[in-house]
Amino acid sequence: MTAPDSRISQANSITLWGSLANFLLTAFKLTAGILGRSTAMIADAIHSLSDFATDIVVVIGLQLAKKPRDSSHNYGHGKFETLVTAIIGIALLAVGAKLGWSAAERIIGFLQGARLEQPGMIALIAAAASIITKELLYRATLRVGKKIGSQAVVANAWHHRTDALSSIGTLVGIGGAILLGEKWYVLDPLAGIIVSALIIKVGFDISKLSLNDLLEAAVDQKTEAKILEIIESVQGAHDPHNLMTRRIGNNVALDVHVRVNPALSIVEAHEVSTGIEKALREGLGQGTYISVHIEPGIKAALRA
Repeated sequence: MTAPDSRISQANSITLWGSLANFLLTAFKLTAGILGRSTAMIADAIHSLSDFATDIVVVIGLQLAKKPRDSSHNYGHGKFETLVTAIIGIALLAVGAKLGWSAAERIIGFLQGARLEQPGMIALIAAAASIITKELLYRATLRVGKKIGSQAVVANAWHHRTDALSSIGTLVGIGGAILLGEKWYVLDPLAGIIVSALIIKVGFDISKLSLNDLLEAAVDQKTEAKILEIIESVQGAHDPHNLMTRRIGNNVALDVHVRVNPALSIVEAHEVSTGIEKALREGLGQGTYISVHIEPGIKAALRA
């Protein structure tokens, strides 16, 4: 597992690089949208601005999450990371809805006879540059997020990917409008509708995952099965039951009852409990919160 300080350092590094790219992209795309007379590119620039804002939220959230436990937060501050993830998901939902609404208004206007402007070539170049930049940022950020096990960084990677998807829609719309003529200017907002739906889907998935953690949902079945398997591998530990789990930021918290031979002394039973804790932290991470309740087992069952 990655050490806490190294984890935060890697997360901050990739996020700050992303924020710099987002800031420069926002300025370039906004300029291109204005000069190129492309409302789709202006909307795309606003999406990049939302990426920049969430980058800042991620950095602040991870700094808060790494604070050690104290008298007011006995389990540490890991939930800040989950909260940041939820904010990113909600931001994606809002951005997707806004882009979709804006595109729908332009389509309705076109159907009612409103004239759409032809976008300029600079807007097309900006869209292509955005796709390449954001896809590279997505891959780099996702790699770091998975390496350090950070939901917030992984969520931010998907925010980069949705910006790339948004720019693909913009590229198709602008390119079609330029190449096919006035009758096809509506391709721009049509592509925007499709992209907004993709953004909303990603935002929903991220929000659901993080809100489940905030609402103390149990970890997935695969992780629970792994926990039981680890406990049963410890010598002297039998029949783990009443397992309850949740997440505190990046870490798993669990309570479990385990039976031991009733002939064991208090010291020996405590050694079994300590062995369980050690094995779980080796398997799940050193930040795992563990509460083991030792129960006397039935001798015949334990010998079986």
